[in-house]
Amino acid sequence: MADDPEEGMLSWDESVFSNEHVFEIDYVPETFKHREGQTQSLTYALRPAVRGSRPLNVVVRGPPGTGKTTAIQKLFDEVGAQTSEVRTIRVNCQVNATRYSVFSRLFEGTFDYEPPSSGISFKKLFGQIAEKLVEEDKVLVVALDDINYLFYENEASDTLYSLLRAHEEYPGAKIGVVVVSSDPALDVIDELDSRVQSVFRPEDVYFPVYDQPEIVDILEERVTRGFNDGVIARDTLEHVADLTAESGDLRVGIDLLRRAGLNAEMRASRTVERQDVENAYEKSKYINLSRSLSGLTDTERALLEVIAEHDGDQAGEVYEVFHERTDLGYTRYSEIVNKLDQLGLIDADYADVDGRGRSRSLTLSYEKEAVLDRLE
Repeated sequence: MADDPEEGMLSWDESVFSNEHVFEIDYVPETFKHREGQTQSLTYALRPAVRGSRPLNVVVRGPPGTGKTTAIQKLFDEVGAQTSEVRTIRVNCQVNATRYSVFSRLFEGTFDYEPPSSGISFKKLFGQIAEKLVEEDKVLVVALDDINYLFYENEASDTLYSLLRAHEEYPGAKIGVVVVSSDPALDVIDELDSRVQSVFRPEDVYFPVYDQPEIVDILEERVTRGFNDGVIARDTLEHVADLTAESGDLRVGIDLLRRAGLNAEMRASRTVERQDVENAYEKSKYINLSRSLSGLTDTERALLEVIAEHDGDQAGEVYEVFHERTDLGYTRYSEIVNKLDQLGLIDADYADVDGRGRSRSLTLSYEKEAVLDRLE
């Protein structure tokens, strides 16, 4: 089975992969390991919905890459298989970061077409969803995935208030909410308005970081389903697991396997070696950075670029450069600084400056080159 040295790369019909889709971020694994307790708690909360009652509300917490989204997708699939009386809709709040866009997704999930683009009022949008629920006598379970993005835009309380109070305006409307936060620094309940806190008494389900043996176990399953036999040796897989455990994010490991496989194919090899993993790690370790950047607006990207160029400077100096580039005022600037700080892209720390009192210095949370490369 000698590789043809002249080719330098596997031909189109040869591959180390048996199913590359297994290494994609949105792949839902058939066996979902090491989350039995969490799955049970979620099932318990949604049980009433299957019986036609309003389910318990839930807050799901845990760092990125700990299985939260997968758990919800699997549960929603199960509920769908059990009954047609429950409508489950998962909203990605990184993409839909306002109350209006969350309800546009709910409209789409209810009617199977998007709301008119000319824009209908929120009241009307909401009314049509609620009336349809009552008319069909269905229970709606909404998962607000990555709700931390709604908090960054100050939209979380309004969104939840509308969902939780729906039955007052539309008697017979039964809505349950699963709130998913991947920002460990965010206390969801504390940050909500008191008017929401009084009606939102959620169950709490926590997803801790996977430990190294659990990571090996999960990645091994992906390797079996995604690579051809004998592509990756056990010690190489354990090395991938070590790097993944360091980052605390399972998605790093899954991305790492995919990129290492592509690297092996580039050198016309039928096996993934340690060097393929090392070369891939430079990109895979920044998967969270890339994900955070993908959700930023042009203005937010512009500010991050200025901060990268003036790493460690005082907030006032950074503002002057930002203002020159964008013409935006200090209030908007300050809001964006807070959002970038909450996203973990920068650290905005107060420090005493000689003779000037306290001022914030802005530093990047990632290597400067990594940020600038990905902003291009």
